[in-house]
Amino acid sequence: MLSVTRDDGVVLVTIDNPPVNLFDLALYPAMVRVSDDLAADDSVRAVVLASANPDFFIAHFDVSLILTLPRDMGAPRTLSDFDRMCENFRTMSKPTIAAIDGRVGGGGSELTLACDMRFASPRAVFSQPEVALGILPGGGGTVRLPRLVGRNRALEVVLGCEDIDARTAESWGWVNRVVDDPFAHAMMLARRIAAFPPAAVREAKESVLRADTGVEEALLAESAGFNRLLGDPRAQSAMTNFLARGGQTREGELRLGELATELGD
Repeated sequence: MLSVTRDDGVVLVTIDNPPVNLFDLALYPAMVRVSDDLAADDSVRAVVLASANPDFFIAHFDVSLILTLPRDMGAPRTLSDFDRMCENFRTMSKPTIAAIDGRVGGGGSELTLACDMRFASPRAVFSQPEVALGILPGGGGTVRLPRLVGRNRALEVVLGCEDIDARTAESWGWVNRVVDDPFAHAMMLARRIAAFPPAAVREAKESVLRADTGVEEALLAESAGFNRLLGDPRAQSAMTNFLARGGQTREGELRLGELATELGD
């Protein structure tokens, strides 16, 4: 499920939840716990997130679980566990780096958006398919993506629900760089940073984070919109249709951009 290894202050978190690394009832709480532990551990100097599956980093959140959520949750007053997990990776006092190979979408994409840096292979594919399912990116996608790529490109991604290739993501600023081996690059950079004085790394990251204003308020507003859409019959129909047409199978996920156009049928 999750493998956590340590070497000279660098923690590698490897995701392994076949067949498509779905954020399900096993992976999701495990990642929440890991984020809490790493944020609280002062011996950690840098964190790398990677996948054991060359075709999927994390496909997305389990749609069958979304279908079971209450439809009258209203506006939240505190961050959800998912938002807290992502905020842990954004705000912890050590750098967090995502090494992305294969597909990453939905909640998996939102997790990587919360990391300090993202490195992708040329074959990586990014998506936020939620609007095609009748909902919206409810784990920070509408909050963090515009801060990286700008309003117009974020709207293209979120409303268009199309696959975005790695080179386009790089040119938009979605990822830091496209490299042949994102895992090796991420580990090299993590080890380099881990060798620097930790107080300097901590203060430098905190200083950069001051540019991020209003994040928690925006996350709460996004969650409120997500909760409102759960009660829309069209959303329930689209999510059920997605599962019926092969969503969350390996074959269906590999054609996710095409599948998204069929959900209203």
